[in-house]
Amino acid sequence: MKIIYRLLFILHAFVGVGAVGGGMMAILNPQGPGGMPADALKNSPFNNYLIPGIILFSVIGLGNIASALIIKYKAKFHAYVSSVFGWALVIWIIVQCIMLNTVVYLHVIFFIIGLIEAALAMIILFKQRMFPANLVIYVYKKIRRTM
Repeated sequence: MKIIYRLLFILHAFVGVGAVGGGMMAILNPQGPGGMPADALKNSPFNNYLIPGIILFSVIGLGNIASALIIKYKAKFHAYVSSVFGWALVIWIIVQCIMLNTVVYLHVIFFIIGLIEAALAMIILFKQRMFPANLVIYVYKKIRRTM
């Protein structure tokens, strides 16, 4: 179980630091952060990267850093927080691919990282028998007894 916590901490810290950096680039230079032209947003509701940068910085960046810290200090509901930010990353990547109308290797990598974060959080929930894992285990045992 210790390796799951370490891996989850590392993934959240990695995503958080990267998203804070990427978000800051987009906030400070909304017309072309990191060399990304603003015309790439032609299929999105945005004409520059300011709002996506603020979301990337605050939700994905600070959220994953907070999740890493919550895991480090083993707060009671750390698995829920970890799951929320894992799924937030997955949704962020899907929306980003739709808006940019492209998929690059980094999208695939961060999509997989988000899924891994969510899966590891679910493993913790099952291990701790917390909702919804406790319901799944209960139903499974009921079905198994009737067979």
